[in-house]
Amino acid sequence: MNTLGKTLPPLASLLPFEAAARLESFSKAADELHITQAAISRQIRGLEDDLGIKLFQRRNRAVFLTPEGRELGRVISEALRSIGESAARVRAAHTSNRVVLLCQLCEAFYWLMPRLSTFHQQYPQIEIQVVTTTRPLTEFNDPFDVALQSTRRASGAHPLIFTASDEVFPVCSPLYLAVEQPLSLDGLQRHTFLHHSAPPPHLMEWDEWLQVFGQRLAVDARSATFDSYPLMLQAAVEGHGIAMGWRRTASRLIESGALMRPCAESVHLPEAISVYRHQAAGKRDEVAALLAWLEAQLQEEG
Repeated sequence: MNTLGKTLPPLASLLPFEAAARLESFSKAADELHITQAAISRQIRGLEDDLGIKLFQRRNRAVFLTPEGRELGRVISEALRSIGESAARVRAAHTSNRVVLLCQLCEAFYWLMPRLSTFHQQYPQIEIQVVTTTRPLTEFNDPFDVALQSTRRASGAHPLIFTASDEVFPVCSPLYLAVEQPLSLDGLQRHTFLHHSAPPPHLMEWDEWLQVFGQRLAVDARSATFDSYPLMLQAAVEGHGIAMGWRRTASRLIESGALMRPCAESVHLPEAISVYRHQAAGKRDEVAALLAWLEAQLQEEG
């Protein structure tokens, strides 16, 4: 007779409890799992009711594991890790030479694609499947092995492998603005500013960039706002105004003449890009090869 149904606690509560126990915080667990803090609290109350014990002590808006909660957290964490590793091995058995790379759309289009052939030449036996997103890593629910995204975006429990620098400066079309000498920052204020807006903000925007140089965006500055960075960059190419350009994504457009730098100022960000490995990806040679190639490509450009 199958007794699991009678002895197991509510399975839906295990992930919320494991995250809350590991982080000792309902709010951090909610951020990691991309659900509300109220949902975390509700699941844990249900688990406590099922077990008939308190797993957390709640004091001064903080939570602390009880001895029973700490032991159960350890057991559940080990069990979930084992399940994840087993699932990764099963997936790898059918796609042993395939690696799924999740990449932000703009980096995939302007930075990754021109370079990907060098990976194929170096590792002809490995199949790379590139999937793109404009949303944070925590909002991507399909399988992947390695992810590349802006450092300020939420990443959940996926381990950070390395970061890379980037450089931020204004860009526009030569058709929009033809200058023989670089514009001053005061001169920029007379032009149309193209903005990127995404909740929560994760890219350096005009206000933050200008503050580095002791400047502020004029209250009456002309502007246009886009909810996608690739769309904003294309608006700059089409001559709609001046955008914030990131060297890794804008450099090819500058080299081709589609964009130009109207002023000399630039901001260096030492940890602009982050590369993650999926928490259940395991230590496959194919994943290690992709991570090593990405790090070499990103560090080579400084």
